[in-house]
Amino acid sequence: MAAGASLLSTLLKRSTIEDHEEVIKACNATLKQSKGNLEAQHAKVVALLKLDDRYDDALRMFEEGGEKLRTAARFEYAYALYKSGDLDQALALAKHIDSDRGARHLEAQASYRAEDFAHAASLYKDLSDSRQSASQDEESDLRINGSATDAQLEWKRQGDLVQKKKVGREDLEAFETAYNAACACIARGELGQGEVLLKRAKDLCASSDELSDGEKTAELLPISVQQLYVLSLLGKLEQAEALAAEIAVEEIPDLSTRQIARINKLTAHAKLDNPYLAHRIFNSAPPVPKSDRFFKYQQNLISQNEIALDLLASKFTGVSNITMRYLDNFEKHISSHGSPTTLPEANAMSVANAAAHAQNQLGKLGLKSILPLLEKRPNDVGLILVVIHLYMLTNNPGSAVTVLESFFKRLDESTSHADQDVRFAPGLVAIIVSLYAIQGRKSHIRTELAKAASYWRHKSKASPSLLQAAGLSLLDSSNQDDLNVAGEIFNTLHQQDPKEKLNIAGYVAAYATTNLSRVQGAIDQLTPISRLTAGIDVSGLEHAGVLPAPSMSTPSSGKKRAAEGDLKAAKKRVRKSRLPKDFDPNKTVDPERWLPLRDRSSYRLKGKKGKQKQAALTQGGVNEKGAEGLNISNNDAVSKPASTVINASSKQQKKKKSKK
Repeated sequence: MAAGASLLSTLLKRSTIEDHEEVIKACNATLKQSKGNLEAQHAKVVALLKLDDRYDDALRMFEEGGEKLRTAARFEYAYALYKSGDLDQALALAKHIDSDRGARHLEAQASYRAEDFAHAASLYKDLSDSRQSASQDEESDLRINGSATDAQLEWKRQGDLVQKKKVGREDLEAFETAYNAACACIARGELGQGEVLLKRAKDLCASSDELSDGEKTAELLPISVQQLYVLSLLGKLEQAEALAAEIAVEEIPDLSTRQIARINKLTAHAKLDNPYLAHRIFNSAPPVPKSDRFFKYQQNLISQNEIALDLLASKFTGVSNITMRYLDNFEKHISSHGSPTTLPEANAMSVANAAAHAQNQLGKLGLKSILPLLEKRPNDVGLILVVIHLYMLTNNPGSAVTVLESFFKRLDESTSHADQDVRFAPGLVAIIVSLYAIQGRKSHIRTELAKAASYWRHKSKASPSLLQAAGLSLLDSSNQDDLNVAGEIFNTLHQQDPKEKLNIAGYVAAYATTNLSRVQGAIDQLTPISRLTAGIDVSGLEHAGVLPAPSMSTPSSGKKRAAEGDLKAAKKRVRKSRLPKDFDPNKTVDPERWLPLRDRSSYRLKGKKGKQKQAALTQGGVNEKGAEGLNISNNDAVSKPASTVINASSKQQKKKKSKK
């Protein structure tokens, strides 16, 4: 036993990252002689953790070693749980390891994978603030992991917790930080800057001296996958297709990244020619292990892609059943029965369920299938949005407004705080405001925004863009009460973000006419008028004049109005198939050709009676009624013609039906 322990100690002193297998062999030899040797068990666990894909073996070793080994190697046990995907237990263990910098790193990483990004960001900030004892490598890791956490906060719509929004010079020094900065920009919708940063990350990775060729390939593939996503969103489909052809999906080591790459390659094409083949490719991916699972927002998007392909493949019954089960389960466990929600995943399932019932039909046919569903689920936000969209496609904004107003009226009668949050959700308020704008109902816009601002003003999760829109709308009012409310709104926004120009301008506009001394300091923060008008040619504008506003009768088409001298009657094109056989284009077409024979000017009655009647109707004939029958006014400068064309006699006669 002493010889085995001595051999183990010697091997441990000589061990490097290259000979972990030798350490495991030595530990096994020692454990054969002494099964309960704690030092050998601990050394074997460490060697297993340093080898890839041996984390399950490390956990089995902890089970064999019992509580004694788990207590002696608490950090290693927590790390093994983290790498195996048991995040909750790993977090619980890491939190109880006090005064250990490595344990704080492990806790931050486990929080990151558990999608508690706010806690992870707080831990990384604390570690960065106490960097006196940190090495240079640790500082680099903190910078990379901190930027990755900020990007995830942006993806999770918690960007208010991100302290650093602008890309700094230090972010461009390493490909990892450049990639994380690009992801943050993409999450905020800044696709152009994200594309530039991804190119920078690619260049830095390709020119790195610290990575081997194989490592460069492994690092470049995820960057290319993200770049493919950005190009597709920007509409650069030709570049996206060329990049998709270069990505070798099967060479990506992470199964989750491989699946995302497969989806991005499918969506990179301008047109999906064969949805059945795309459906087969999508579902051919192997299952992702627990340790490499998708983030929640990624999983939601992948589920939506899967349902979309099912709909394209005409699997309407399956989609209807799957989405209905999800909605029923959502109502049972997450929300109360019939309560509305603004959660994206639930509303996305409602939209898919509606599409399955309508069988991908739009317009009136789609409404005919979906309106009965709305009667059953009147508070389904996703379903309401689908109905509004279909009404707008049929050019019926009035019905769209009615649907949304009815929904708001039901929520106004509710006393639930959750229902009120849905009632004044910024997205729904924006939709009703847009519909009112289409109808030109400015007073309704002001009223709706004022109600929403009144609800959110004193809440911590208020949307700044909603409050800004409400404040700007109230500033257009001539009512002093509305101006006071606008001043309070912009005052609150100015206190929250003193550097935002819109908040400063709104704050000044609200109080400039009533209390100028109050906003004098804010006026100095605005850009001077002389600088704003420095590049404007005033004399040129005066010489050009003012363009009159278009009248309401102006046609909405994009065709140019013809000059007055060019206004001619457009010639109607006649199809060749409708021209008679003896048609001569050089001859003038008889303008009365469409009239019945008896109504044409060239028509002559036949027979003896016809000739007598025709003689009585000749031009210049004497009218039995005299001058009164001609209705001639003595004041007329020009006399009216005496003859008229008689279409029917005063006596009622039976008309013969013309033969077709």
